[in-house]
Amino acid sequence: MAGLQQTNSEKILLSWVRQSTRNYPQVNVINFTSSWADGLAFNALLHSHRPDLFDWNAVASQQSPIQRLDHAFNVARQHLGIEKLLDPEDVATVCPDKKSIFMYVTSLFQVLPQQVTMEAIREVETLPRPSRITREEHIQVHHQQHFSQGVSCFIYTFSCCCFQVAIFLRCTKSVV
Repeated sequence: MAGLQQTNSEKILLSWVRQSTRNYPQVNVINFTSSWADGLAFNALLHSHRPDLFDWNAVASQQSPIQRLDHAFNVARQHLGIEKLLDPEDVATVCPDKKSIFMYVTSLFQVLPQQVTMEAIREVETLPRPSRITREEHIQVHHQQHFSQGVSCFIYTFSCCCFQVAIFLRCTKSVV
């Protein structure tokens, strides 16, 4: 199970993100996966350093995570020169790719102010540890669930057919 321990660079980057988004109550970044899926963290991070670029309330109230993610990636490209390395559809999932998000947030870190306090780093060290499931295991479980659902559906359909055949046979016996 590789990648269970946070590297120092992850701790520093996560500390910077948490420190930057502290004034946004809708945002609680605790990892480089699911914390980013709704698009609020990317937008809060941008807005905390460049509030002149957009109206936070307008973005926060957008219905779709895809819209919020697209907004953040476009703002970063147009105003900070960061290429749109992520597709909103790939991030707005249950388990976005950690390395991709880490790389993109690192790009933001390189162009935005970078003050990180020791207090913020200590706070990150107290966050709950990620579960011991890798992305590959998550995908495997997801596929197994779909397979199980498919099998259950097949068994249910098969039982219904058998039941209908049994009824048909009973009816034909009583007619003969």
